[in-house]
Amino acid sequence: MSEALSPETAQSDIAQSRIGMLETPCLIIDAARMDRNIARLRDRLASMGVPLRPHLKTAKSIEVAVRAMPSPQGPATVSTLKEADFFAAAGVRDIIYAVGITPCKLTKVIELRRRGVDLAVVLDTVEQAEAVALASRTSGNAIPALIEIDCDGHRSGVPPQDIERLLSIGRAVMQGGELRGVLTHAGGSYAARGATALRQAAEAERLSVVSAAEALRRVGLPCPVVSVGSTPTAHHAADLTGVTEVRAGVFVFFDLVMAGIGICEINDIAISVLATVIGHQHEKGWILIDAGWMAMSQDRGTSKQDINQGYGVVCDSSGEPFHDLILADANQEHGIVTLRPGSRSVLPDLAIGDRVRILPNHACATGAQHRSYQVVHGKSDIVTDEWLRLGGW
Repeated sequence: MSEALSPETAQSDIAQSRIGMLETPCLIIDAARMDRNIARLRDRLASMGVPLRPHLKTAKSIEVAVRAMPSPQGPATVSTLKEADFFAAAGVRDIIYAVGITPCKLTKVIELRRRGVDLAVVLDTVEQAEAVALASRTSGNAIPALIEIDCDGHRSGVPPQDIERLLSIGRAVMQGGELRGVLTHAGGSYAARGATALRQAAEAERLSVVSAAEALRRVGLPCPVVSVGSTPTAHHAADLTGVTEVRAGVFVFFDLVMAGIGICEINDIAISVLATVIGHQHEKGWILIDAGWMAMSQDRGTSKQDINQGYGVVCDSSGEPFHDLILADANQEHGIVTLRPGSRSVLPDLAIGDRVRILPNHACATGAQHRSYQVVHGKSDIVTDEWLRLGGW
């Protein structure tokens, strides 16, 4: 086991402090909630006999990764080669780089593979497949590739009914590379509402890759891996027959978008931004805080949902939400806290210097604004650790 990925040794050396002592804005993780979220999905998939390959793009943290992955060596999913390098240095050996590969990035892929990392790439065109095959032949290192399948028109991938294109890509990969399998992401599930729609999205996701895998195998092309993944479908799939792994990322923290879809409750959200009250505009019903869109990100993912949460839900310093209090507007370093439109609640009596915590719309986007997490457990105001996170590309 890599010492860098041991929960005991990977913690920072900072002395314990309290929330009231932290400089704001900063990012808070409730580790107790996070651990429950991880166990929930892991147990669900285990009952269906399918392993979890967590997507580490949400947390970008070694300490979170070791809790989410089945073992310190993986498997894992990443969204950048910088993430692959970061986690490889910490001992992760089984990684899928789940963004379409380009020829200019294959040198880095080969470098990581020569360091003992089983790094697989994703592609959906013959041109990419030919580049992978050429780089494999030139380097003498067969690069594993998964063909991305478009299960719902959300983003990239080969339509599962386009068998000719699918087979052409598979054959091109095999001219030097390794055809590892097929992969899809049900990004369209973020627009689904209700358990029935989410189960339908999960089944469409499954069928798309299972049918693609069968088409490859019928002509003698290998397809050992059949990979699906999104947090909504992972929590609603009723049947995973033919699937070899499930990828998901935001499930470790959850966020307001996931709560709006119905995947979690507000009190499951494990990530928040700690902020300080810096002023009032009493006649406008505003409380001003030192967390604007630079701290929260400009993601307004709940604006298309039934409940618009603005830039985030406002909680007290222990993480308990105030009734109908949201971060309604934001400038770069100023946040404007108000009651939700139409609310009959009363603004809380928050003095300058008081601390609040803001639950984010999108955990990935908000996390990307910060360099580290301050770790707490439940309602305690004791900060037990600081976990560094990776940023950039």
